[in-house]
Amino acid sequence: MIKLKNIARYHQNGAQKSWVLRDVSLEINSGEFVTIMGPSGAGKSTLLNIIVMLDRPNSGEFTFFDEPVHQLRERRLSELHKIYMGFVFQAYYLIDELTVYENIETPIIYRKVKKAERQSIVAELLDRFNMVAKKDLFPQQLSGGQQQLVGIARAIVAKPKLLLADEPTGNLHSSQGEIIMDLFKQLHQEGITIIQVTHNEKYAQYGSRILEIEDGFIRN
Repeated sequence: MIKLKNIARYHQNGAQKSWVLRDVSLEINSGEFVTIMGPSGAGKSTLLNIIVMLDRPNSGEFTFFDEPVHQLRERRLSELHKIYMGFVFQAYYLIDELTVYENIETPIIYRKVKKAERQSIVAELLDRFNMVAKKDLFPQQLSGGQQQLVGIARAIVAKPKLLLADEPTGNLHSSQGEIIMDLFKQLHQEGITIIQVTHNEKYAQYGSRILEIEDGFIRN
């Protein structure tokens, strides 16, 4: 699915380069659950942003489903992102003015799914996540754990092949975090490839493989 070869990312300050990622090479196969760990500033989120095509490396090659991402135009990158990927954020990033139902529905509106089909898909997710009674509430009326459930439902509503999560339990207490991680485990068992960034060693173990990054280098 994903092949990175000699990826480098840096910020240029005059003649000086501030390195974020250095010579990163890795492969992630379909069906894996990969955890990326490392200290603050190690390059975890930058690596995730490159994989999700929100950031470009300064050098190196990135192949996604045999497409050379490093050579593609923005329009094609946007298409790949929409077709294949879902993203779960630490800070949820729900739309405050939309209800739970509307937040979940939004991605498939942009994909021009017909209304009846949208209603069926969203109803199924609301039922799965035990959020039917809260479908007409707004994000600020929910707990952090409930907001993250809505965020995950929104991320998977378009049935992505790849789910990326940046510190998905970072704002949650332990019992809420375990609910989220158990849900990721179920999604992985259903065939979704997952890449998560986390500081939590317990939650890291949910991954089938752990990558450690430090000072911009992958250590294993």
